[in-house]
Amino acid sequence: MKPPISDIAFTPSVKAIQEHMGSRKQYARMEEGNGWSDTITPELTNFLSEVDSLYLATANADGRPYIQHRGGPKGFLKVLDVRTLAFADFSGNRQYISLGNLAENNQAFLFLMDYATQTRIKVWGTAEVIENDSELLTQLTDSQYKGKPERVIRFHVQAWDANCRQHIPLKYSQQEVDNIVRPLIKRLEQLEAENIQLKSPLPMIV
Repeated sequence: MKPPISDIAFTPSVKAIQEHMGSRKQYARMEEGNGWSDTITPELTNFLSEVDSLYLATANADGRPYIQHRGGPKGFLKVLDVRTLAFADFSGNRQYISLGNLAENNQAFLFLMDYATQTRIKVWGTAEVIENDSELLTQLTDSQYKGKPERVIRFHVQAWDANCRQHIPLKYSQQEVDNIVRPLIKRLEQLEAENIQLKSPLPMIV
């Protein structure tokens, strides 16, 4: 019998702790049902089309972890096929810790958060650094974005899961706030104009 996809995270050590803490039966039922997915679904594709920020986790050969934030225009994390994601790696502080880690350990993890919908997605897999592929880089780059693309990070999906919303604070980006406030400001301006008109003295009838 093929092991469940979630075994990528639920190692024997993790399962032992789940058993001790009383949650193993719950996750065993999940494993027997639909469980996690190892392919990129239309729902996940739609979610990724709105993503403008992510965290990439890597580890060096000794297993020491590192998390790096990467950002770009909405949809900068592209779906290449049902098991492959990729994004343009823009010029940053030139520490190259993630690149160094991937050179000796290709295990990687993506953490995606949408505070406005209180949704978080976890993606396990492997990542590779693609240098000097101008065609792929062009495919992944928005020419209107100010960042300087230097290379491609290609991510091979092995498992993903949507976490529960508990404890995720509700937050909005500046653009989302502007979209909410703009019609309110317009309506307020209309009401102020109407108020001024109502306060204007009536014309005298001769």
